[in-house]
Amino acid sequence: MSLTDTNVEAPSEIEHVLSGDLSEPQQLATLLIRVRRHLHQNPELGLHEFNTSRFIRAVLETHGLTVVGPLAETGLYVDIVGDHPGPMIGYRADIDALPIQDQKSVEYKSVNQGIAHLCGHDAHTAMAIGVAVYLDHHRDRLHGTARVFFQPNEEGIPSGAPLMIRDGVLEGMSAVFAAHVDPTVESGKYGLMTGAVTASADRFRVRVIAGSTGHSARPHQATDPIWIATQIMSDMYQMLGRISDPRKPAVVAICRMRAGEAYNVIPDEAEFGGTFRCTANEDRAVFKQQIERTAKYVGEGHGATVEVDFDLGSPPVVNDGELIDAVRDTIIEERGQEAIFNIPVPSMGAEDFAHYLDHVPGALIRIGTCNSPDTAHVLHDSRFDIDESAMTPASIMLGNAMIRLLEQKAS
Repeated sequence: MSLTDTNVEAPSEIEHVLSGDLSEPQQLATLLIRVRRHLHQNPELGLHEFNTSRFIRAVLETHGLTVVGPLAETGLYVDIVGDHPGPMIGYRADIDALPIQDQKSVEYKSVNQGIAHLCGHDAHTAMAIGVAVYLDHHRDRLHGTARVFFQPNEEGIPSGAPLMIRDGVLEGMSAVFAAHVDPTVESGKYGLMTGAVTASADRFRVRVIAGSTGHSARPHQATDPIWIATQIMSDMYQMLGRISDPRKPAVVAICRMRAGEAYNVIPDEAEFGGTFRCTANEDRAVFKQQIERTAKYVGEGHGATVEVDFDLGSPPVVNDGELIDAVRDTIIEERGQEAIFNIPVPSMGAEDFAHYLDHVPGALIRIGTCNSPDTAHVLHDSRFDIDESAMTPASIMLGNAMIRLLEQKAS
């Protein structure tokens, strides 16, 4: 592969970072910050992360790791085989960016118009490289194999996780970890929770078709799709706590609506859509069925034709207790109990890491990255940034948690 044709940094330009003893945290921190800033400047959208993928490969291969891929168009993985026999566990990072303009004034601001790493996937990728490098320096402590893999298109529907699974990334794996930066948690702290830690996320669209337009002066002579749509929306907002257990968090949010253009013409159709989110996976089918049933019942009752369609996204992330315990014990050993933030309630956001957990036990860890107002902007904010000093301790902690879990499983 000729790196001069790939628009990524050539190995010679990163060898000075890798030339030191990367088992030393400061050398590793230099590498991870350099990697993260390159990715932040050069973001790419889901399933188009070709330069991102080539850059990740260049960094890993320069370090001497053997890279397997592509999987799912732009995905990659490396296996770190320990000196002792044992099972395989995984660590996943997502590599795609968002279609949002970067509004920060920093030297590593995105150079790609309308695309930016505003959900921390650049940091996730850098930390995963850190995990791989750290474990490579500690093969003597590994009882089994650690697979570190880099997944495209976490943000899209359908997302990249099912594609990676299709292409075999989970073969032979008995457990999997992931991490997500969290600007609401102080740097140096780690958010842990057993059970549902995120919600599912499924999209819906409802199209109300009247068949003809009407005059706004005589609505009684027309089938009004906007009025009908509002009746459907009102019923949908009342579903929570009526069709599902109110003790299990769920959200229905209508976020877009499209209808006519004229102020005095009742349009011939209206369309609206949004998402429904559940922390109990079994509730997804309940909401899907009720949304479709309600829309058609109300719409057809008022003389309209109604079409409903869905884009089914990620299920909830449900953290496994054994894996969370391995992380918790590692954090206490390295940094003390005060470094743990016990997450009180699940996020209603979604993470496609959940797809892996349909196959193997897993755990998603939150990494605190807030140390100033500049790093307190919420995920997807156009000014989002992180405290980069949080990446290396997180990589080392996660690597040690994997070492701990493999030793437990091998014994």
